[in-house]
Amino acid sequence: MDLPSRTLAILANLKKEYPEAKCSLEHGNPLQLLVSTILSAQCTDERVNKVTPGLFRKYPDAGAFAGARAGELEADIRSTGFFNNKAKSIRGACRLIVEKHGGQVPDTMEELLELPGVARKTANVVLGNAFGKNEGVVVDTHVTRLSRRMGLTRQKSPEKIEKALVKLVPRADWALFSHLLIHHGRAVCDARSPRCDECRIAALCPKTGVK
Repeated sequence: MDLPSRTLAILANLKKEYPEAKCSLEHGNPLQLLVSTILSAQCTDERVNKVTPGLFRKYPDAGAFAGARAGELEADIRSTGFFNNKAKSIRGACRLIVEKHGGQVPDTMEELLELPGVARKTANVVLGNAFGKNEGVVVDTHVTRLSRRMGLTRQKSPEKIEKALVKLVPRADWALFSHLLIHHGRAVCDARSPRCDECRIAALCPKTGVK
């Protein structure tokens, strides 16, 4: 089976295995997803989801985040780690959202990448999940590990992995594909002890099936 066909088979099987796969960061609007994604760097989604309900009540819009007092926002997000840098990114991004976009999170890759603290991964999360726009594939640690383990790419950098995956996965499934790999990585394909005997796609994986 060639690589494009194997990728489509992997996609089809993962869709059956995880029919409810979606973004695990809880959010009610694009701004909340943007902030949650910034907070998720080097932090579990579970921890972020514990912090954000109170955070979003305290800071209901971009203006509130932009005007957060020095030290206060940092204290509110301390448990997510790297809180000084994250607070700086959130304030900076929200300040530009207010000044340039009327308080609304922009919905294009170019405009999102202009926001402080926002790189392609964050922009892809927001575009794919808040706006339903598939502009790329989110490449996090799970996607990196599984795409390489499954032989979908040999690349190591997120940018090159994304370029490889968008050539293999139908555009309509770009956002979903990331969620499927993340779910599978958490449920079965563990970094140190993958449970290959329980894996629905074992026959399609070079580690246990396809050679």
